[in-house]
Amino acid sequence: MATLLHAPMEPSSLAPPPQSGLLRAIGLALVAHALLIAALTWGVSWKSQESPTVEAEIWSSVRQQAAPRAVEPPAVQPEPEPPKPPPQVAPPPAPPKVAAPPPPPDTSVRDAQIALEREKKKREEAKEQELAEQREAQRKAADKKKQEQQAQAKREAEKAEKAEKAERAEKAAKAEKAEKAEKAEKAAADAKRQQAIKAQQERDSNARREEQLRRMQGMAGASGGATSTGSALQSTGPSASYGAKVSARVRPNIVFPDNVQGNPSADVEVRSAPDGTITGRRLVKSSGNKAWDDAVLRAIDKTETLPRDTDGRVPSLLLISFRPKE
Repeated sequence: MATLLHAPMEPSSLAPPPQSGLLRAIGLALVAHALLIAALTWGVSWKSQESPTVEAEIWSSVRQQAAPRAVEPPAVQPEPEPPKPPPQVAPPPAPPKVAAPPPPPDTSVRDAQIALEREKKKREEAKEQELAEQREAQRKAADKKKQEQQAQAKREAEKAEKAEKAERAEKAAKAEKAEKAEKAEKAAADAKRQQAIKAQQERDSNARREEQLRRMQGMAGASGGATSTGSALQSTGPSASYGAKVSARVRPNIVFPDNVQGNPSADVEVRSAPDGTITGRRLVKSSGNKAWDDAVLRAIDKTETLPRDTDGRVPSLLLISFRPKE
């Protein structure tokens, strides 16, 4: 039997094919790492004081490309058997290729993530601080507005109080002035009444004096009785008691509930028919109190007729004086 012996394979035929551009890739990686480290260093030194942050470690294996699978070379067609060489000893097998240890994990990604987290936290803190400042500004503005409103209300209250005090003072002044005017008017009325009373007393005194003179002059030829007090030769007027009769007839009809200062007299002239029917009345002298004068006139109208005198006659013209305290 013929034995086929395969020629020994070269060790280079089992290695992966060489990759082009390896040095350029390594150089770019070093440049990128240097830039990332510079950026992180600048970010960390930009603000020395930082608040505590939450750190998270990300573990990931560096992506590596697998070696190509060992492919058996295609079977070589047996060539015509050459002359049989002398037997050779097979070389020892090549030692197995040991895979290179994986490079240390790249911490640049984790540092970048930490830097991003810190930057995000800084922005959130700045935003919260800005919101807090805005709220504080709004609170201060509201407090200021409230204080201004309170001050305005206080000024308005003080203004209203001043106006009210001025109004009360004005009313008090007017009331005092009116009271003084009323007192002055009352004093003038009292003085006028006193003058009227004094004038009436003087007239009454003069009348009595004249009557006394006439009585003294006519005593020689008088025809009156022993109790007569007249001054004429004979009685032609009403009797002495006739005035009391007329007063007793009229006074019950006087309705006057008011109080009168003093005791003024209202003199009324009354005209009557022979049968005593009152045909007219006229206020000759006022008492100074219109209410009393009107009450006397109404009483005379209500009386309608006068009583007859002792001689059976009714005087056609009669002057009657009415005083509220008689």
